Amino acid sequence: MTDVHVDVMVVGAGHAGLSASYYLQQHGIKHVVLEKGKIGESWRSQRWDSFKLNTANKLNGLPGRPYNGNNEEGFSSGTDFIKSMEEYVSAFALPVVENATVVAIERTEGSDLFKTMVHHNGTAKIYTSKKVILTSGDSNKKKVPTFAALISDHVKQFHTSEYRNPQSLPTGDVLVVGSGQSGCQITEDLLEAGKKVFLSTSLVPRIPRRYRGKDIMDWLIGTGFMDVKTHEVPDPKMLTMRVPLLSGIGRLGHTISLQSLAKKGAILVGKMENADEKNVHFQENAAMHVKFADGFSEMVKTTIDEFILNQQLVSPPREVDEEDLPDTTVSCASSIKKLDLQKNNITSVIWATGFGADFSYVKLPITDQAGNLKHKNGIMDVDGLYLLGYHWLRNRKSTLIYGIREDAEFIVEEVKRSLHLKNRARTLS
Repeated sequence: MTDVHVDVMVVGAGHAGLSASYYLQQHGIKHVVLEKGKIGESWRSQRWDSFKLNTANKLNGLPGRPYNGNNEEGFSSGTDFIKSMEEYVSAFALPVVENATVVAIERTEGSDLFKTMVHHNGTAKIYTSKKVILTSGDSNKKKVPTFAALISDHVKQFHTSEYRNPQSLPTGDVLVVGSGQSGCQITEDLLEAGKKVFLSTSLVPRIPRRYRGKDIMDWLIGTGFMDVKTHEVPDPKMLTMRVPLLSGIGRLGHTISLQSLAKKGAILVGKMENADEKNVHFQENAAMHVKFADGFSEMVKTTIDEFILNQQLVSPPREVDEEDLPDTTVSCASSIKKLDLQKNNITSVIWATGFGADFSYVKLPITDQAGNLKHKNGIMDVDGLYLLGYHWLRNRKSTLIYGIREDAEFIVEEVKRSLHLKNRARTLS
């Protein structure tokens, strides 16, 4: 068992951990980045073959390395983004240790140091550090409802992290549960391959891919929509709202909506609420989910229209986007409440029910009674612990790659300030 001491331990070598490492390196702060798999492991192991990022290339550069290719309005595949992260580590010689699984993080007895126990390629190691930045993400634990275990073994079940392509599924039809980003994009992937799909919908907002001559993200950034700070949000429910639907498939991406999926053949049903060996049961709220998404899209477009008017900008008028047209009669939604899996030839269920965060390896009081992480702007209640790369960490854009630069710079500045204060205190004492 080998002891290694650093000033800062970074857990996770995705885009958040690498961004933190870049700033730590710029400040000359000794650190190490631990990754349980390879660089960008979640991008490798949790994405399907046709996956594309849903923000344009120009927004996906990491700190110190903006996008400099010739397709800034295009969308990268997961494989392309992994390659860019590998090149990033090489370009800045970042101290990443792969295949290093963190077993436990705790305080060293009798001191304010953190002790991180790690399994690295079969060898036990202990790292000590003054600070720890957790960047392992809030999407590292699959969420599947308990009633999934009641479904017959004849129906193969997959989480979105396990789905790769339509050809890998058994012959037959598919039930996709959840209509967030992953659920809708996988549904579209299956429909394009000729699969019949039942889509169990959920309450998810939608925005058009392009609007009035620009990618929608350009407008959301320009209007300040993405800069809304977490503490300014009037309704806490907004903090748990799903990311609006978008797709990066196609030269300039495209709009994806529940009604567009229905036009391609998907059968829209309500939220799944139970299951037994033969049947699955749904709430009658598919129509409500369609109306909600339509209303959210219209709200965003109206906000942009008002911004253009107030700023006296020259911009083309609204274009016709067939996928974004509201379904005023909600004819795309079915009222099916129960589905017999065998009679409907459903041989696969894909759970697009998201992820949770697994912080069981942190042996410190970092959550409240409801299991929520205790922090403010990424600075945790436990002195010396920090978060990075989490949904609504400091503002709306914290959840996106393009928002990581500001968050990483902020957190590392906090780490630097705290290290300086403690070093000064030791000197004075």
